[in-house]
This record gives sequence, structure tokens and C-alpha cells, in this order.
Amino acid sequence: MNYPHPIIAKEGWPFLGLSLVASLIVTVAAGWLWSAPFWLVTLFIVQFFRDPARPVPGTSKSVLAPADGRIVVVEKVRDPYLDREALKVSVFMNVFNVHSNRSPVDGQVKARWYNAGSFLNAALDKASTENERNALWLKTMGGHDVTCVQVAGLIARRILCYVKEGDVLVRGQRYGFIRFGSRVDVYLPPESRIKVAIGEKVRASATVLAELP
Repeated sequence: MNYPHPIIAKEGWPFLGLSLVASLIVTVAAGWLWSAPFWLVTLFIVQFFRDPARPVPGTSKSVLAPADGRIVVVEKVRDPYLDREALKVSVFMNVFNVHSNRSPVDGQVKARWYNAGSFLNAALDKASTENERNALWLKTMGGHDVTCVQVAGLIARRILCYVKEGDVLVRGQRYGFIRFGSRVDVYLPPESRIKVAIGEKVRASATVLAELP
């Protein structure tokens, strides 16, 4: 499996480094009592930027969860990027979830769109069209179109995406990161068989969201 980073995501290294230095300085200068809040912040940063390796279940027709979190939307909609009928599945991430984003399918990036926007609560459905977002159009080896959209949230202020048009991804491959609370929307062919329900907790690459036709 493509896993280029250690247990703590590289996006968190600067935050963790600064927090560790600050914690150590306050500990030496003022003692453990005064430094306790700094160490709590350090622990929060460690848990937020954790990036564990994950299994990749299913077959080439399996659509995997692109993020850790809770299912907040499962519905038939119009894909705003490819202008087609689609099934939409949305995963909401809170600050205690792993925020590394993984490819839901094996496929080639046919296009990428970035839209600046608001920072509404990512659990709200209108966040999909009003918040800052980054969308990938993935064409699977079987010819199916899958749109995967990173959506910034109320606290999130940075969407990171490391792939571009023409790149080929495999299921479970790490392709991006969203800092501090957000959601990921997946638009699937309408004939897909959904495997999850609203309210269900999912894990990036380890949970099968749907099966392609």
C-alpha cells in the first residue's frame, strides 16, 4: 500500500515542533504546574495529526471511505461538477478524527477544481456548495465517474491536495489533508449499491461506502 508518511502526518510536524519547544521551555522555567496546559495542547496536536496505516478491503468496484468520520448524507442529487445524476455520500470529520484523505477508488484524475468560499459548519448540507472546497474527478479503470470533494469546515482553514490532472490513484492512497474539522463528499453513479447509512461511523480506506455497478 502507498503509505509515504509515518504515524504523525507531515502536515503536523511544524505544529508539533513548536508545541514541544514551548512545553519544554515553560516546564524548565516555571515547572510542571504551569506547563500542563502546554502539554495538553501538544497531546491534542499528536492525536489530531495522527495518520495510521489502514487496510484496503474489497475489490476494484469497492468505493472506500475517503476520510474518517460520520456519515451525514446519503441521497440522490445532481453532481454539480459533472452535471449528472448521482448518489451523494458525505463524511463529516470532527477535530478528533484522523484528517488524512485517501482515494476512494482506483482511477485517474481527469480534472481538479478549487473553489474559494465560506467556512460554515461542515455538518450542514449547504457547506457542500458554499464552503471552500477542492474537487477531483476520478475515472475508474472500469469507466465509472467518481467525484471526490474536500470541503473546509467551521474551524478548518486549509485544504491540502497533492495530486493533479493526469495522476493515477489507487484505493486507499493518501492524496490530501484538511486541517481542523471538515467533510468529504463523494458523488457516485446512481446505480451504485450503498453500503453505509446516515449516522454510521467510518474509517478512511478501511470502510466500504458503496459498490460500483
